[in-house]
Amino acid sequence: MAPARTAKGGIRIAIAASEFNFDVTLLMLERAKEEIAFLGAELGPVLKTPGVFDIPLAAKRLLARPDVDAVVALGAVIEGETHHDEVVMQQASRKLADLAVETGKPVGLGISGPGETRLQAQDRIENAANAVRAVVKMAQRLRELA
Repeated sequence: MAPARTAKGGIRIAIAASEFNFDVTLLMLERAKEEIAFLGAELGPVLKTPGVFDIPLAAKRLLARPDVDAVVALGAVIEGETHHDEVVMQQASRKLADLAVETGKPVGLGISGPGETRLQAQDRIENAANAVRAVVKMAQRLRELA
């Protein structure tokens, strides 16, 4: 699939962000937007999901858009009393990797966890910017191959 071209020829990045633990993920979303602007990329659609488990479906729809070059997934999977956090993170991350391979478009894993406390999640807000940097680099390198 050919990469989308913005008016400036830049990279257009969509975001799928979990609303669960929104006190953390809202800050992640803002940090990702800042990094997109800083890198000279373009912000595409932002789709908020109920939780991290729902992000792969949102990412799939965003990746199907011809005007989207990459997707950044944002969320915080905080440890609970069961191993639910591990299951959610394993399934979401596996499917996001599958979507990148299937679509040929980069997907940034800006989801922190599992096994983290709320304080640790807050300390990892910068992971959102790391995910943006990763998809920009990968999108540029894929364009070099085209």
